Amino acid sequence: MSDPTPLTAAWRTDNGLVRGHNEDFVIVYEPPTEEDRRRHGALYIVADGVGGADAGEVASQYASERTLHHYLAADGRTDWGARLIDAMQAANTDLRRLAADRDDSRRMATTMVAAVVQDGHAYIGNVGDSRAYQWREGQLEQISRDQSLVARLVEEGALTPEEAVHYPYKNVILYSIGSEKRPPIDLYEIVLEPGDLLVLCSDGLTRHIEDGEIGVIAGDEAPDVAADMLVRLARERGGEDNITVAIIQHGPRLEESTRPIVPLAAATTITAPRPEATQPIVVPSPPPVVERHRSLWPLTFALAAIMVVLILVLWVVIQRATTI
Repeated sequence: MSDPTPLTAAWRTDNGLVRGHNEDFVIVYEPPTEEDRRRHGALYIVADGVGGADAGEVASQYASERTLHHYLAADGRTDWGARLIDAMQAANTDLRRLAADRDDSRRMATTMVAAVVQDGHAYIGNVGDSRAYQWREGQLEQISRDQSLVARLVEEGALTPEEAVHYPYKNVILYSIGSEKRPPIDLYEIVLEPGDLLVLCSDGLTRHIEDGEIGVIAGDEAPDVAADMLVRLARERGGEDNITVAIIQHGPRLEESTRPIVPLAAATTITAPRPEATQPIVVPSPPPVVERHRSLWPLTFALAAIMVVLILVLWVVIQRATTI
């Protein structure tokens, strides 16, 4: 099957105003020829590393590059969704080996949301709390499901959406690339119509900008302009985390049918090498500033305190029973 619908895409990543260096990472494969398009489609990956010091930064870049490598190396497979998930799982194994070989014990893991666009379909793999959205005719819908503690509590009714906004452990993710031998990676398949948009982003964007606002900006502007505006708005509202967004437009929107699509600048267009090449594709991050670290210590201390209280209560009960 051939899909003549062109793609127009833009992606941006930014340190934000608080984090010391950028643990987000973007990597992209846009096929240079029609033959490459038939063999691979287009692949867009956004990753948000965790681990402290340089561990998160290394994890997001390494896992993204390995996912792209494994995906392209599976040349000949046309089960696009399964091919993507297998590539992400292989990258998970690679990252765990890298972490084991390092001289320190810091955790190395990363969220990842990735989209393969091929033959009028998008195949989206997601692990963690980075997100994928679809925009169509003015409506933005979240496609991926957050694999985070706060999302789980909302799903189970333990928190309301309003309470979730101020929940102290919003950064706790349940699964990630590198966290376990085979993390549960969700796969979504959607049909694309001309003019549809895909928006991939890290939580540094969604913590400051509501879904409705993302939809308005992405829907009103060309992808490169919208990506710049979204990053700038997140920074203006505090920039508390690294900020990353990728916007992929599937063909012209109806209102654009009478005017040409503005091509991306050369600096934002990246073409991946063939699988046998060793040179990675890197979207440059801004210069480093102080460290970002998502800590689980508050949750650990809270659980430890609860355990101590339960042990003391049990001891008192046993002592009273013995006395009687």
